[in-house]
Amino acid sequence: MRLVLKTFDDALIGMTYRGIRHGAPDVIARLENGETVDPRRLLFPRCTALRAATQYAWLNNVVAIGTGHRRADGRVYYSIFEVQ
Repeated sequence: MRLVLKTFDDALIGMTYRGIRHGAPDVIARLENGETVDPRRLLFPRCTALRAATQYAWLNNVVAIGTGHRRADGRVYYSIFEVQ
């Protein structure tokens, strides 16, 4: 999957990832109905392969992983971490 992340300070970062979304059937059903699901009850796709410019260019030179969750309003939020 390819997408563009918008950071809290409005920078744009290209991201490519592959992964699986896994959870109990009732949790998946709630997610697909647009409900907010506790991210601890769901394996949301993990992500890598960031391509960034400007103040986030350092991401191009590290191994980074992330996880995300979708809220009821449909927005997806990611947390990205550098692997050391």
